Amino acid sequence: MASSAKKPVKLLIVEDDSGLQSQLRWCFDGYEILEAQDRASAMSQVRRHRPQLVTLDLGLPPDPANATEGIALLEEILAFAPETKIIVVTGNDDRANALQAVALGAYDYYIKPVDADALRLITDRAAQLFELEAENRKLAHQSASPLQGLITAAPSMLKICRMIERVAPSDATVLLLGESGTGKEVLARGLHQLSPRAKEPFVALNCAAIPENLLESELFGYEKGAFTGATRQSIGKIEHADKGTLFLDEIGDLPMSLQAKLLRFLQERVVERLGGRTEIPVDIRVVGATNQHLHELIEAGNFREDLYYRISEISIEIPPLRERQGDPSLLAHALLERFRQDQRKTSRLGFSGEALRAIEAYQWPGNVREMENLIRRAVIMADGPHIQADDLGLPAPTEQDERISLREVRDTAEQEAVIKAMSRCNGNIAQAADLLGITRPTLYNLLDKYGLRE
Repeated sequence: MASSAKKPVKLLIVEDDSGLQSQLRWCFDGYEILEAQDRASAMSQVRRHRPQLVTLDLGLPPDPANATEGIALLEEILAFAPETKIIVVTGNDDRANALQAVALGAYDYYIKPVDADALRLITDRAAQLFELEAENRKLAHQSASPLQGLITAAPSMLKICRMIERVAPSDATVLLLGESGTGKEVLARGLHQLSPRAKEPFVALNCAAIPENLLESELFGYEKGAFTGATRQSIGKIEHADKGTLFLDEIGDLPMSLQAKLLRFLQERVVERLGGRTEIPVDIRVVGATNQHLHELIEAGNFREDLYYRISEISIEIPPLRERQGDPSLLAHALLERFRQDQRKTSRLGFSGEALRAIEAYQWPGNVREMENLIRRAVIMADGPHIQADDLGLPAPTEQDERISLREVRDTAEQEAVIKAMSRCNGNIAQAADLLGITRPTLYNLLDKYGLRE
């Protein structure tokens, strides 16, 4: 009930009759009452306060005799906040529009004249339902997999997910290796959410995105007066992550001068702010990520070997999208659904067969990030029911790309295996049959099938 809640339930009364508005305020003692007289003021209140409940008179200005404005407001509220419970209050001669409002998503309707007890009962039940649904959403969010942001069916990626799950409970420093856009931060967040530190901060810092002269103060913080412009004390990212996880993205771009300081922190687990003299103990887990080959950087003298061993107690190599069989199409469908909802496009919007074949054939040098950009643009620009390869800016698939017949794939693989075995055995039928694990008559049949007897 609204009166027993820790915080009063917000109830927006949308009514242009000031007398009835006053009567409704009296009905809803114990609720936090908001008021609006027309569609514009109602949406302003909804955007500002996100009320859990709305009572809505369908007859609103400029034409109170017509329910069009009220129906439009109902749809606008539900589009902005679909969880809101809307109770339609309307006249006795307007039952058809009340039923239409319920069909569009209103919780219930009430026919004037207002009976305070009956309307209060409907409203209290709506409040209880809202709280129950909110609790269910909270529980569903808590029980969802921390790796839910990772969409994959590829065996190589599923193996990495299992590694993340095994590694997460430990405090081992993890290094994520892979091309840009392969999902390193998603995996880093998964590590954090699956660890005992899940309720503590997850702090991310892109080492390549901050100028070298600012990176040290960003990492370690500084004291007031440490340098020109340091007018106050500032805590660095490492201290912000205390008890939690620090994610150092693009750690291969960390300047040599800071590598030594980071190494000392990893060894001693204390930091000194710039201009400070006090050692501050910090308890964090460090997860690094890079798209660079650190061994090459070490050989070139651009990365400390001792730091490498400190940050790579466990290294995980993330395959690029082009090597994750089946994932391009799977991701494309998921991204299409996300961006379709963001842009409020029709649910019928989908990919053409040609577009899907182009997605599967493309090499995706920018990986998932590139796919996100192309599909978002295609959804925004789409003017038909299907997204084509041209809409994505991808080359049309060739005939070879289009083949997905299991028989053709099997025949091609079979022919290649026979040729390889015969070449390896220098044309000796008995040895080639033995190598292939088949009988000599079967090999002769295969040679005849593929025109290889000569």
